[in-house]
Amino acid sequence: MAQHKTVIGWREWAALPALAVDGIKVKVDTGAQTSCLHAIHIRHLGPEQPDQIRFELHPLQRRSDITVTCVAPLVGERLITSSTGHREYRPVIRTSISMGDQTWPIEITLTNRDSMGFRMLLGRQAMRGHLVVDAGESFLLGKRPPGPPPVRKPRNTSSDHE
Repeated sequence: MAQHKTVIGWREWAALPALAVDGIKVKVDTGAQTSCLHAIHIRHLGPEQPDQIRFELHPLQRRSDITVTCVAPLVGERLITSSTGHREYRPVIRTSISMGDQTWPIEITLTNRDSMGFRMLLGRQAMRGHLVVDAGESFLLGKRPPGPPPVRKPRNTSSDHE
């Protein structure tokens, strides 16, 4: 019997329930083998818990005021080459992802993605067996999940005739 595969667009909302992230916008990247998550203040928990890592993340784009502190199992480190050719060793964690009506375990590398448009990149390994991509569509799984609203830039209401 074939496993149910969810059809997704090139960008979607996902949840990382084990990390207490109810909603994070992901860029779906079939050209990337490995998934990547925005993380800052990455620290190993030390000799008493060598297989655990602590980090913080800002799950919403342009919202540094919302921070989630996470602890996850450390799988190891991988040498990753970015699309620009930059190479770096990144910690790899194992956690669960929820998209549509499915939840499954994935591995994710951690790095600072402040300069990137998306807080998470979803690579081929994480999609395999669960998702099919319709590259011409976006948000096929629905709108942003409930939570804090995005920050809007205030309109310039000043006038030269004050």
